[in-house]
Amino acid sequence: MQGYTVGTRLRYQLTLATGMLECLCFAGVVFGYASLVFVLKEDGYFSHLCDTVPGTNGTLSSTDCSRQDERFSLVFTVASFLNNFNIINGYLFDRFGTMVTRLLGICLYTTGTLLVAFSSAAFSELLFPALPCIAVGGILLLLTNMQVGNLFPVHRSTIITLYNGAFDSSSAVFLVIKVLYEQGVGLRSSFLVMSICSIVHLLRTFLLMPRTHIPYPPPQYYTYGLNCGKANSYNVEQLEKTRDGAMKDNTTPAAEDGTEAQDSAKGTQPGSTSFRSCVLSWFFLWHLLWLSIMQLRHYLFIGTLNPMLNRLANNDPDLVSQYTNAFAMTQVCGVLCAPWNGLIMDRHKGKPLAPGESEQEVDLRSSSLSLFLTSLQCLLFSVCATIPHLHLQYLTFALQVLSRSFLYGGNAAFISIAFPACHFGKLYGLLMSMSSVVSLLQYPCFALVTGTLDGDSFYVDIALTFLTLLVFIHPVYVFLHCRKLTHHRALKAQTEAANGSKVVETML
Repeated sequence: MQGYTVGTRLRYQLTLATGMLECLCFAGVVFGYASLVFVLKEDGYFSHLCDTVPGTNGTLSSTDCSRQDERFSLVFTVASFLNNFNIINGYLFDRFGTMVTRLLGICLYTTGTLLVAFSSAAFSELLFPALPCIAVGGILLLLTNMQVGNLFPVHRSTIITLYNGAFDSSSAVFLVIKVLYEQGVGLRSSFLVMSICSIVHLLRTFLLMPRTHIPYPPPQYYTYGLNCGKANSYNVEQLEKTRDGAMKDNTTPAAEDGTEAQDSAKGTQPGSTSFRSCVLSWFFLWHLLWLSIMQLRHYLFIGTLNPMLNRLANNDPDLVSQYTNAFAMTQVCGVLCAPWNGLIMDRHKGKPLAPGESEQEVDLRSSSLSLFLTSLQCLLFSVCATIPHLHLQYLTFALQVLSRSFLYGGNAAFISIAFPACHFGKLYGLLMSMSSVVSLLQYPCFALVTGTLDGDSFYVDIALTFLTLLVFIHPVYVFLHCRKLTHHRALKAQTEAANGSKVVETML
């Protein structure tokens, strides 16, 4: 951390701690949807879609609630899609800054919690606008908090992944609501409390967050928030352009023909400020594929968890509740798993660079290991989820939270490493938006399982497991790219050494 006073350091630490609490308690609660569905079913939401199936040959009649499950799955599909459709949110963050983005997020979040609070079985359709509002408001809180990592350059990736892990762990909030519901606390009371907590978000927006953006690395004596005076008068965009220009001058081109356009397209020029060149790069394409496939796998698992547990537990409500609680409890561990990914990325910080080696090149090399481990975890999770054995689902839950915590933290950290900081919001939003379009496939997959496959998701799980193998392309490409840069630098050093020898011989 560059020059700062004691008061500034305290402000930084308070921002870090309160941002952690905000992500942990509010930002990603929508992903605890499996726990909420249990409560909503108890309250009779969409119960009119359940049909009574008459018994045959003297057997008792049964209730078919597949249409109710499908409607709950559709609610989650819409919420998860809008949660990731962030291209507009990313543009707002880059263009208007932190305060405007957070105020929008708080407004949406409060609206969503109030809609759930005043919904009922008779007004079940209110879930369709409510859950997306909570999801979008939460992701905006996360988006504005990730820049806090810029205040601590040595631990930047660790903090970004820590916040994303807290985002994942916040899904346990719906488990708390479920437990309180079983103790007699109504759904309305719980969501009204969540609405009132928006006051805390507002106070933090004005007291402990910047009006625009936090630059990376922060200038000497950089501060922000209320009554910061002239110390907060930095032109962040100009600072980023100046730094990017300096980095561009010191970066070794990787393209064989040496053209700037090709270097940008390959993701090797951190100084290139062209948003178009970033989007058209191979880094962007393979990262999009990597994110989209794994996100689809996780979303389909979360959205179909309740009917899957009902099938494996033979519709035993106590057993389903037990496993639902176990799944929600494992989500809390996301905040413990995610920082390990950041430590993998930050492990080289503070070490001297090799001659001619850039900071971005070292960051990319570290990220390739992170990308590979995340891909491997998702493959193992998908294999376990495919095996229809109830007790095995404990292992599936553990692998799911580990993979998911690595996925989102690694996603944000990679974008901050591979592309210019001035495009972070737009690129993050575009990647999440494009991947969210792919995540819409979860609904037809669910309809296929409940319809044609008669509730058995085995073949869909097998197909998704094979599809997961494609995510290994991304870490391999990043690794080969870094090796190519190292080879290019070695050849350049040899050429310079040879030219130096010729000059000496000529002089002699």
